[in-house]
This record gives sequence, structure tokens and C-alpha cells, in this order.
Amino acid sequence: MAESVLTATPTAQESNPYVTAQRQFDQAASILGLDAGLRQVLREVRRELTVNFPVRMDDGRIRIFTGYRVQHNLTRGPAKGGIRYHPQVSLDEVKALAMWMSWKCAVTNLPYGGAKGGVICDPSELSPGELEHMTRRFASEISILIGPESDIPAPDVNTNQQIMAWIMDTISMEKGYSVPATVTGKPLSIGGSEGRPAATGRGVMVVTKEACRRLGIDPAEATVAVQGFGNVGSVTASLLHQEGFRVVAVSDVFGGIYNPEGLDLPELLEHARAKGRVQGFAGSRQEISNADLLELPVTILIPAALENQLTMANAGRVKARLVVEAANGPTTPEADDIFDQRGVVLVPDILANAGGVTVSYFEWVQDLQSFFWEEGEINSRLSRIMELAYEQTDALAQEHHATLRMGAYCLAVKRVADATAARGIYP
Repeated sequence: MAESVLTATPTAQESNPYVTAQRQFDQAASILGLDAGLRQVLREVRRELTVNFPVRMDDGRIRIFTGYRVQHNLTRGPAKGGIRYHPQVSLDEVKALAMWMSWKCAVTNLPYGGAKGGVICDPSELSPGELEHMTRRFASEISILIGPESDIPAPDVNTNQQIMAWIMDTISMEKGYSVPATVTGKPLSIGGSEGRPAATGRGVMVVTKEACRRLGIDPAEATVAVQGFGNVGSVTASLLHQEGFRVVAVSDVFGGIYNPEGLDLPELLEHARAKGRVQGFAGSRQEISNADLLELPVTILIPAALENQLTMANAGRVKARLVVEAANGPTTPEADDIFDQRGVVLVPDILANAGGVTVSYFEWVQDLQSFFWEEGEINSRLSRIMELAYEQTDALAQEHHATLRMGAYCLAVKRVADATAARGIYP
């Protein structure tokens, strides 16, 4: 299911996600009093690979695609990060996402560094055969970087289990034997993990409940708006509905729907699967735009689409008391400042959506051991890790009189900085 498009026009500085990622790091580094040398090391990515590769299309034409794989940091373990297919993919976006992955893994204390990849394309314009050929060729191009001990890709925007299966098979064919731990987010039949498809949304649900508990928000009295009804947004909305929250608005790339009395999530999921969009749902009172959804009078706002959704242009009109970032980088630093001044609590992406990489870690461990866990055990382990990460983030935020974002950054950056200092600079 498609993700939401940009809804608020950011400034030139706000629009570059890598500038945003570096500004967030710089702020945390200043709070921590980080050594100048470590700052230089950690604010830049370690490797950035750009590939331009040919694919033969169904009509016989040759088309050149551009793709990226970026590794930000490898100090704490192999690099980990998704691959996205989207027309707006850029090198700076991928660099920002790789940096955010380093902090996300460190917040949850996973033994990984951060990476990210992407291909500039609109997968909806490709036939199944063209999509497979492009995926396999891209996997071959970045095979010099990826592998179970070095860099483990996963699904992201517009990629899924099938695409991970093609990548795993391509690398396995080149190795001459099956390497299931090359990627995570695979189908169960080839080494995937129970609980992985819903992991990111489940993690968002867990931290949302924890935030509400700490803020004294009763789920039965809380209303929720979810921007983006792809895998993450739909799972988040469904799980919150099951936990007693009233989900009143959702949106996708085509627009949104709103019913202040609440939406029937099981029926909405069936409608979205059948129609390919949320608009037209019989249980909606009103059709709205993505921009409208962000400013609805709700208790909790969950941006689960793309970057730069909440900016200085619209942050002052957001009415939610709590914002939980299910997407990567949906809030610019300028919007962060506005929320802080207005008393809006924001649970940052590097904490809120870390459920996906946490269960990806579980999948990787299971593949390496050839020993698999039951879904109940996976969900229980995930909840414990997310709750502990929230507790540690909140403690540091209070210690430094900072926002939850800076609490999470201080937790993550210190862990990576300590590991970097312990290992030293080679040679």
C-alpha cells in the first residue's frame, strides 16, 4: 500500500534530511560535551556507494537505474538498514536514514551500526518481471558491501518480503550456497521470523502506550490520527484500536478519512485491501487531505509516512498533545522547537519505530543459529526492549532537561561514541 506524500512545504534548510540529521547529532553532542574528534567521526557517513545499472525492460528497451547503499557507522557491529524504492530517493536522504539507523540500533542496544539503501524508481510503473530484474541487478551491484557479517538490508518504503527474497537468492546464487542471514524481513519459508511484518507497528503501539501511561492519558479517552496507511501505519492503527484507543483518522497517498466517533479498523483494513485506498470507506464521516489530518483535534498524532511532514509551516497548528514518529524524520528541527515551546510531547523516530530493526535482529540471530522462536516469545522480547529503551530515554531527557528526542540521541550517541573511543582510530 502506498505511503503518503509530503504535505507541508519545508524551508530549503528543512528540506535536506541529512542537514536535519547532522543538526540533531550536533545538538546531542553538545549536550554530552563530546570530544571534537569524535564529533567529526560520527557526524559523517563512513561509506557511500552510488550505482548506475542497466535493466532490460519488457519491451526490450534498456533503462538505467540509479541506486545507493550507505553505511554510517560499523563500530558496534555489522551495518543494518532498509532499502526503499521511491522516485524521491536521493543520496542525502539515504545518508540521513543511515545515520538515524545508527542511533536507532544504539537506543535499543542492538549490536549493529547504521546503513540504508534505495533506488530511484516508481515501482508501480514496473511489471513484476521488471521489478524482479531491477532488484536482482541492484543486489548484485551492492553485493560488495552486503552480507551477514557486514551489512544486512531489510524492507522499507515500497519494498517487501518478496523483494528481500530476491535479494537473498541473488546473493546466495553468487556465493554458491544459501545465505539466509543476508537480509531480514524475508518470507517464513526461507528463514524469515514470526512477528516481523508487524514489528514496527507493534513497537509504535508499545511506546505510545508507555508515553500515555507516563502522561496520564487514558487510552479509552484518547483519539488518534495516523498519517500513512502502509504496513507501519495500518498495523499501528489496528493494534491501537485493539488496545482501546479511538482511531478517528487515517490517510494514504490518495488522501484521508475522518470520523470523530472512531473508525472500524477491521472493516477499514478490508476496504483498503479491496480498493487500494482508504477514501470511499463507508464508515468515514468526511474525506480530508494529508495536510488536514496533521491538524485535527486529536490526542495523539502518528506520522507514519515520509520525511518533512511536520515543519515550521504547520507545527503551530498541530492540536495533538502527543506526537509519535512512526516514520523516519517526519519532524524538522524547527517544528521540534515549536512543539517543545507549546508543551507537545514528541516520541522520536529513533525510539518509536525501532521495533522493526529489533525483530530484524531477532531474525538475523535465528538465521545464524538455525533455531527459530515462537511469535509470542518474539513479541514479549520486543515489548521488553522497547519499554526499557523508553525508560532510559526518558531518564536522560529529565537529567539533561531536554526533549525526548535529545534524551534518545544522548543515549544512542554516547553508546556509539564510547564504542568508538574504546576501539580507537585505525591504524
